[in-house]
Amino acid sequence: MTLSVSRVIKASPRALYQAFLDPRAIAKWRPPTGMTARIFAFDAREGGGYRMAFDYAATDHSAQGKTSEHSDGFEGRFATLDPDRRIVEEIDFESDDPAFTGTMRLTTTFEPVAAGTMVTVLCENAPSGIKDSDHRVGIESSLANLAAFTE
Repeated sequence: MTLSVSRVIKASPRALYQAFLDPRAIAKWRPPTGMTARIFAFDAREGGGYRMAFDYAATDHSAQGKTSEHSDGFEGRFATLDPDRRIVEEIDFESDDPAFTGTMRLTTTFEPVAAGTMVTVLCENAPSGIKDSDHRVGIESSLANLAAFTE
């Protein structure tokens, strides 16, 4: 599955790029609404990576966690870091369910526009267990959080 989501954010490409490479910032903006982040490892360099989990804040959520009932654990690698322009991540979910296996590629681009920066997230090869509609809502939520964090 391929999915693309964009949003104009009133911040510079540099501020947005840096928000992707600071684990304290990521913990605040990246989890979609209703989730929190735990970051176990973070190496912000090309070829480096991270290990983290997004946990559901409530136990009565509608989506099933990928790693456990209430958690999505994953490892990511920074395949490309093009400062202030583009970040390419390769992400693997920690799951025993084959519907969540495979390496998902997430490409985020930062394009200066009159109102700020157009941030586009292109997701390729998402695991079949992730519903397109849920994924879109999650990415839109993360981008809204990023806007609130940086604007």
